This record gives sequence, structure tokens and C-alpha cells, in this order.
Amino acid sequence: MSRVEIKKVGPDELIDLQIISSQTFIETFSGDNSPEDMAAYVTGHFSMERLAAELDNPLSAFYFAEMEQNILGYLKINKPHAQTPPLENTWIEIERLYVLAQYQGKRLGKLLLETAEQVGMAFSSEYLWLGVWEKNSRAIAFYTKHGFKSFDSHIFTLGSDQQRDILMKKKIV
Repeated sequence: MSRVEIKKVGPDELIDLQIISSQTFIETFSGDNSPEDMAAYVTGHFSMERLAAELDNPLSAFYFAEMEQNILGYLKINKPHAQTPPLENTWIEIERLYVLAQYQGKRLGKLLLETAEQVGMAFSSEYLWLGVWEKNSRAIAFYTKHGFKSFDSHIFTLGSDQQRDILMKKKIV
């Protein structure tokens, strides 16, 4: 595989962000959720207006994993006061980390995770944290392998379905 670059997403890449956000979410979760719940979530959370507002938030940042100008995955991180839900002021949230299905298992997730750790360390964060659906065993195994530990749970609403997310954290300083 050619060299993968991780780069911060700018406002001029909004359409690309919407495409990769929708595509990776659908690939990851459509097999386990109803078409109605998936459509409601994707339409609401990955609209141009919502993504533009997220990109404009100085407490959030998006990064693309690219190879030969193709976007293979992305990362969204949130500093305190942009977290979902707000936790500690010394923690950074990984709100989204997704890789296209055909590129999973090729270390792209690890590269995006390393980017989150670098941002967290630059911000003098104590922990990275995230929520992962309790039925997403592949993601839970990935995060556990990379040093994350479960510490709580919360409800994640997908359309009309109330799902349980496991909250996981990793000490980075």
C-alpha cells in the first residue's frame, strides 16, 4: 500500500467530509440497524449545515486519512466544551474514527488514533475517551488492543433506537 497521509480537514473539503462520514457510518452500522433509523441518523448528523458548523467549531477538529488523493477514513476529536457529553476538562474526545470497509485492517485506524494522541498531548490532555456501541465487538477489540479501558456507559440514539455505548478511556500523559 502506498503512503497514507493524515491531514487536517478544511472548510473547502465539506463535501468530501459529508461523503466519507455517510459512507463509513452506513458501511459500519447498516447491517445491524433498520433502514429508517439509519436514514434518520445520517440525514440529521451528516447534513452539510451540521458538518459545516462542526468544522467551524474551534474546539473540534477533523482529519482525513488519504492515499493518492483518495480519502480512506477520518477522525473527529473534541476538546472540552465540545464533548458529547462533556466530561473532564483535561480529556479529549474521539467522537468519530471510521475507515472505509475495504481499508480496515491496514493500520489506518492506528494512524488516526495516533493523530488523536498527538493532539491530546499537544493540548496537555490527561486522557483520550470515546463511546463505542456495545455490539461493535471489532471496535471494542481495536480500542482495547490500543490501551483503552471501559469506565462507564451512556445512551446513544440512532433514529428511534436507544442504544448503549461503552465509554472507554486511555491515559496519554
